[in-house]
Amino acid sequence: MTRKKRIAVYPGTFDPITYGHVDLAQRAARLFDEVIVAVAGDSSKHTLFSLERRRALAEQAIDDDTGSIRVDSFDGLLVDFAAEVGATALVRGLRAVSDFEYEIQLAAINRRLNSELETVFLSPAEDLGFISSSIVRELARLGGDVTDFVPPAVVQALKEPRRE
Repeated sequence: MTRKKRIAVYPGTFDPITYGHVDLAQRAARLFDEVIVAVAGDSSKHTLFSLERRRALAEQAIDDDTGSIRVDSFDGLLVDFAAEVGATALVRGLRAVSDFEYEIQLAAINRRLNSELETVFLSPAEDLGFISSSIVRELARLGGDVTDFVPPAVVQALKEPRRE
């Protein structure tokens, strides 16, 4: 009897993707057969980068020679995207206790929308837990060095004039 492939979706706006995001995707890949880093297009957030650029930066950042992590993008409901790709789990990152309340609410809503979809919470490596996309954007906007927080392609993209 063959075992069903365990697919997880790791969703986010990834604006921009950070080393913390990459770390979580790699951790999730140790637990699942396939992890889809799902870049959200339809968001109430005003993003710095377009969906296409965020997806491209995520693809460059995810260095996965095993083929177990891939990048995709989606619009609409996350649970619909998860069903479309055959996922049984969502991966969410928890950096601090302050993330927990919001994330547990999202997990409850997603479970109500699709009772077959589990949410798995992972914490990033200790040296990456303080990194967030919003902090990186603000640091870059003020001329700070972000090389310790994001992959080289993101560093370069943050230096480019905004045309998006």
